[in-house]
Amino acid sequence: MLPHIVRHSELVTDVALLIARKLNSRGQHLDLALVEAGALLHDITKTICIKTKENHAETGGELLTSLGYPGVADIVRQHICLDQGSSDPNAVTEAELINYADKRVKHEEVVGIEERFQDVLERYVKKLPGLGARFEEVQLETQLLEQKIFSKIDITPEQINNIFS
Repeated sequence: MLPHIVRHSELVTDVALLIARKLNSRGQHLDLALVEAGALLHDITKTICIKTKENHAETGGELLTSLGYPGVADIVRQHICLDQGSSDPNAVTEAELINYADKRVKHEEVVGIEERFQDVLERYVKKLPGLGARFEEVQLETQLLEQKIFSKIDITPEQINNIFS
């Protein structure tokens, strides 16, 4: 992995673990080791996929499955787009948490989801026109996920920025 992708993954891990601990203190049952592994490894194949133009969420999931880590593989596979119809309104999953935490870290900085999506729009969507409709769906899903997560804990999304600034 390129060094900046490693640093990005480490910060995603910090954000995910902070939120996971808050959720668990409020009655959720997240596996912290799985959260840590999924967050650290979510971009495991991104460096090579920059060259091959493959979907790094899919190739990362395939790699981890082949190595015998199906739980982590499932999280990595869903870190860009969550599986449709699998969300429980009463529980946050490890995959949802990593998906959300990744969308809070722009490069090596914790930002709000609006800023992160603006960056994605500029860097990818405007250059690849076919992504527009799916981009809007993911943006809405992330807003709803943020509401779900923060309705269960005693901090706000804005406070996450302050903790890591």
